[in-house]
Amino acid sequence: MQLKKSFTEDIERICRAAEDYVVEGNSVDAYRKYKEALDIIPEPKTSYETATWIFVSIGDLYFKNGQYDKARNYFLEAKNCPNGVSNPYVLFRLGQTLVETNENSKAEEFLLRAYMLVGEDIFWDEDEKYYNVIKEMIKTDENDGGIY
Repeated sequence: MQLKKSFTEDIERICRAAEDYVVEGNSVDAYRKYKEALDIIPEPKTSYETATWIFVSIGDLYFKNGQYDKARNYFLEAKNCPNGVSNPYVLFRLGQTLVETNENSKAEEFLLRAYMLVGEDIFWDEDEKYYNVIKEMIKTDENDGGIY
C-alpha cells in the first residue's frame, strides 16, 4: 500500500533525525524518533513497504546494543512487510538474532534463505558463528571451503 505524500514526507524527515542520532551514538533518541515515524503509519503497519525499513532500523538498534529478543521482534515484523520475505538483509538479520536467542533451528532457515538470495558475501564482515550455522547444509567445492 502507498502512504499519503504528507505522511511520507513526515516519516522521511523524522527518520533523518533518527539517523543523525544513530551517527551520534544516541540509540535512545534514535529509537524514539523511529517509533515516532512508525506511529504515523496506519494499521496494519506490515501492509506498508515504508514500515519495512523502519522496523529494520529499530531492529538494528537493538541488535547492535545486544538486545536480541527485541531485535528479533522487529525483524519478524520487517519480514512480514511487503518484500520483507525476499529481502536478504531482513532474512540475514533475523537469522542472526535467532542465533543470539538460541533458536538455531529457526536461524538455519533464515540464514540459508539469505545465503540462497545473495551468496556467502552476506556473511563477509560478520562473526563466523553465523556462517557456521549453515555451512554443513551448503555444498562447496573441496578447493573452495567457503569464506572461513
